[in-house]
Amino acid sequence: MKSTTRGTLAAVLTCVAAAAGAATPAAAVGTVPVPVPLDGVEKSLHVELPRIGGEVPLPSPGAPEGPRYVEGRLVPERVIPQLPVSAGLPGLDTRAPLPEVLGDGFNHVGVDAPASDLRALGPGLALDAPLTAPDPDRFGLPGLQLPQAGVLTPVLQTVPGADLGLGQGL
Repeated sequence: MKSTTRGTLAAVLTCVAAAAGAATPAAAVGTVPVPVPLDGVEKSLHVELPRIGGEVPLPSPGAPEGPRYVEGRLVPERVIPQLPVSAGLPGLDTRAPLPEVLGDGFNHVGVDAPASDLRALGPGLALDAPLTAPDPDRFGLPGLQLPQAGVLTPVLQTVPGADLGLGQGL
């Protein structure tokens, strides 16, 4: 293989690796990492303190589903549509030292609860007028009916998860 071919192949592989590495932070834009700095306290008191970090999700509103026109009704089915919001539950990552019973070393206990997706729909409103659609049997005049009003309930969907672990070392 010529050196120019090897150089071109190396440049292509470098670009692919850089693109693959850049895809990970772009996918994680939905959360903001929040570290808790305890290094100064740990060094001043000469003790092992837990390492704590978290993730705060950024909510992003979606496009509401527009009103639906139904045959036989004068007012659309959903007058005030439900607003979808995508976000997440906050994440937590802790790792605390656990002294060994026999010996001078440390083990650790850790809890990892990553930020999980949360989908929500806000409340909506459905109304119907006290008049029916024009009736051809009544020469195009609408009939009377009882007015109707309904509240569309909000919806929350999520699947949270967490891992608890023990291990050697810090």
